[in-house]
Amino acid sequence: MDGQVRTRLSAYAVAVEDDRMLLIRLSDASPVFTPGLWHLPGGGIDPGEQPVTALARELQEETGLELTDARLLDARTYSARRNGVRWSLAALFYGVSLKGGAPAVTEVDGSTEAAMWIPLADLRDDALLSPPAADALRIRAAGDGTTGRVAGGAAVACPLPHR
Repeated sequence: MDGQVRTRLSAYAVAVEDDRMLLIRLSDASPVFTPGLWHLPGGGIDPGEQPVTALARELQEETGLELTDARLLDARTYSARRNGVRWSLAALFYGVSLKGGAPAVTEVDGSTEAAMWIPLADLRDDALLSPPAADALRIRAAGDGTTGRVAGGAAVACPLPHR
């Protein structure tokens, strides 16, 4: 499988509240990034699934929190290698608002082993963060991830899917 590249499209939440960012810690089941790293809640978009629908589903599975608003902030690409698989990942970053509550992983045997609000001041070491989580801090520094505004452009409002 060394010559094969798997492509994945993912939607990630950039949630900041009271100078804390919502992050998840990757488990051994993580298909793309190294277990133990702090990562953004979110994940793969299933075929035919809308990005915001995928984001809401992933947030519920990984944090137990409900998405109330999402605004597209940025898109980035990544290359990774894990378990002999080469990955080409396209990531959509959304500034989000969430319904209150304490984060708790609800998915069993998934790629998330913990979910928590981490003070921004504690997130200075990129070695503890997945590449998308490190980029989210830079995106947030360029603008306010909670409002969906990024320097150099306006955010795109994304209506929530009907349930």
